[in-house]
Parts: sequence; structure tokens; C-alpha cells
Amino acid sequence: MFKKVWKHFKLITKHRWYVFKLSIKAGIPFRGFVHDLSKYSPGEFIESCKYYQGNRSPITVARKEKGYSAAWLHHKGRNKHHIEYWYDWNAKETPVIPYKYAVEMLCDHIAAGIVYKGKEWNKEYPLKYWNEIETVRSLYNPKTEKFITVIKEEIAKNGIEKIMNKKHLKEQYEKYCE
Repeated sequence: MFKKVWKHFKLITKHRWYVFKLSIKAGIPFRGFVHDLSKYSPGEFIESCKYYQGNRSPITVARKEKGYSAAWLHHKGRNKHHIEYWYDWNAKETPVIPYKYAVEMLCDHIAAGIVYKGKEWNKEYPLKYWNEIETVRSLYNPKTEKFITVIKEEIAKNGIEKIMNKKHLKEQYEKYCE
């Protein structure tokens, strides 16, 4: 068990490091600094260590085994970069996610792919995951969904270095979300 604890700690710390680096490029360094701090809380960390696999989210494994993930229920309610934070089952529409959280979401998606895919990751992966695997796209406000899609399409074409910068992200957010 100690081995899983150590490996999970390293994995989430590595993920946070990539998010932080991307957040600096994107002009939201504070969001990168505080990104996913709740993953170190007992409510998330213990379950995630128990279901640690190394190549996919322990939340996915917990859901498969138990039908739900207590760690996810805790996490999504405390982290505004997740669409589930903004979704209200009784509302007619999900709000447009504010700029800093929408950009943090992009950094999170990219970093998760880099960490879990390792050497197999390429600039097309975020868009491929978004189009083929992401199951909650229907929860997004159409404006936020368009912004995320366009940025991932641009990354697939031009790479992270050209796309993930404050000026470009702000221009695209204003174009699609305001």
C-alpha cells in the first residue's frame, strides 16, 4: 500500500506541475499554483491511493468497482475548473465558465493527457480525447464548449507553444464566450 501512496502522490504532483507550467504560459499562474490542492485532502487522497493504477484516473477505477467515486464527489464541488462544478440539474442552461477557470480547465485537460499518456502523448491527443472519449460535453454551455473545442483544434494544428498564451486565449474567449 505504501508503494501506491507514494506513486499516487508523485502522479498528482507531476500533474499539478504540468498544469502550473501551462498556466504560466496562459497567464493565470495563481490558478496553476492552487490547482487540484484538494487531491491531497484525506477525502480524495485515500480513495485515490486505493484505486491507483498509474495509467488512468483512480476515479474511473472506483466508479467501475463501486458505481461512484467519493473522491470525485468531493473534488468536483471544490474545483471550479470542472464543468460539473457549474452544472445545476434544475437549471435550463449551464453558465459560461469564467475565463480563468475555462483556461485552467484547458491546462488540466492537456496536463492529464501528458501525465497519463506519457511518450504516447502528441499535440492531437487533447482534441482526440475531447471528440472521442469525453462524455460530459453535453453539460457545457455552448459558448464554453465552442471555446474549448476551438483551442484544442488549434493545439492539434499548431501545438501548445503557439496557442497557450494569454493574448491568444483571451482573444478566443472574448470571441466565443462574451
